Order: sequence, then C-alpha cells, then structure tokens
Amino acid sequence: MLSTNFRRELKAKAHSLKPVVIIGQRGVTDSVLASITEALDAHELIKIRLPVGDRQEQPAQIEHIASSLGADVVGAIGRVAILYRKALK
Repeated sequence: MLSTNFRRELKAKAHSLKPVVIIGQRGVTDSVLASITEALDAHELIKIRLPVGDRQEQPAQIEHIASSLGADVVGAIGRVAILYRKALK
C-alpha cells in the first residue's frame, strides 16, 4: 500500500510519461502481462492504455492487472492507468 504523499509524488513523476503498453481488443492476455512486467522491471513507474470499452469494467481490469503483477495502482484517468512496482535490485 502506498502512502498518500508517495502516491502524490508518483503521480507528479508520471505526468510527463507516455503509455508504454497499449492493451488491444483481445484484452489482458499473457503476452500483455509479460510486456507490463518487463516495463515495470525496467522503469518501476509506467502508464498503460486500456482498450475502448465499457467504463464500468476498467477499474476491475486495472485492479486485475495490478494484483496479478504485484503492482500498485497509482491512479487512473480515462483509459490510462499508472502502475508502480518497486524494482528488485
């Protein structure tokens, strides 16, 4: 769980980032999760773009991705979610 202050700092850092993983029409597949894992390992803080679809499903999709990968959801605006996972060094 991220503290409020740390979450605020991460949101500020993520402001200038572009989405590094764009989820297509097939949704969250194993290859998409592998791509997100690689991006988190390399950068710790990333943005992902969700597919166009039902807005009611997006929070559940984001939470599924984060819990599957052991990441924290920093925030989400529209179809873009910000994920953070501390790199294993």
